[in-house]
Amino acid sequence: MSIDLRGRSVLSLDDLTADEIHYLLRLAGTLKEERRSGTELKQLSTRNVVLLCEQDSIHTRAAFEVAAYDQGANVTLIGPSAGHTRYRESIKDTARFLDRLYDAIGYIGRSQSVVEEVAKWACVPVLNGGTDTSHPTQTLADLVTMQECSEKPLDGMIVAFLGDGRSNVARSLAVASSKLGIDLRIVSPPSFWPEASFIENVTSAARDSGGRIAVLEHVGTGILGADFICTAPWFGDTDVRWAERVRQLAPFAVRENVMEATDNPQTKLMHSLPAWHCREDEAGARIAKRFGVECMEVCDGVFESKSSIVFDQAENRMHAAKALLVATLADRRGPSEPPA
Repeated sequence: MSIDLRGRSVLSLDDLTADEIHYLLRLAGTLKEERRSGTELKQLSTRNVVLLCEQDSIHTRAAFEVAAYDQGANVTLIGPSAGHTRYRESIKDTARFLDRLYDAIGYIGRSQSVVEEVAKWACVPVLNGGTDTSHPTQTLADLVTMQECSEKPLDGMIVAFLGDGRSNVARSLAVASSKLGIDLRIVSPPSFWPEASFIENVTSAARDSGGRIAVLEHVGTGILGADFICTAPWFGDTDVRWAERVRQLAPFAVRENVMEATDNPQTKLMHSLPAWHCREDEAGARIAKRFGVECMEVCDGVFESKSSIVFDQAENRMHAAKALLVATLADRRGPSEPPA
């Protein structure tokens, strides 16, 4: 079946079918190999892309910028200091102005409703680089990494997410898993579980795809047999009830005993970054002093171990972003078109 995403916006993985997700994963792999072999062709040399950033994100911004530059596109960054949304003009007006100048809009911010408003009024593809409830680029990168690091097909994998089950990373991973037949366990305190309607939707979709979504409180049950243990930052940009979050989430940190308890010597650690795994940097030292902890989501021993694939994962965010840009903006099917 031919897949054509040209002109499409991707605001969450709910916007994509299972076949379209697989297509993007193949395309990301093809583009990655072309970059490494020096055979990559610039398919976006006539394109202009704007990154509309309501919050700073080193990893997502770098991923989209390098992806666009590699493909020959011009990139403009509009950062938080520009006061571009809600402060000086409406989202509606911003979207209608930008789509007159640019061929695509990448959005990095907090509110899913804002990126949806941008897409409502823009006539060019809008790509979500991360909001409070959805992170499709990160999840595509995660899936690429899982395929690279396991001989199992995606629908044969067991994945455990530990930490804040309401996070954008956990939610997007759940949506993807429900479509692709992955056995996903979200393991977190009940107060950090996604809302009941979301759980019902993804578990229902998982039954149709042959997968399984479980939301659990007991770490030992959730991680047993896991091929991958995933986690994500516990904190956002604002200092809101951090002490209480640390207290509740501390039992769900990924330590050596957690990796051993999977009963799978091949279990890999994944983290969307940034990670507070030690007190060597300024942020880690400040957090250690304030909360009396040596680490947050993952301890340094696991983060720096051979089981850690976090930087493969981080690199793949760029290849995932590139696949989205090429799939939605390239003029025609080209050499990078992956086989069906």
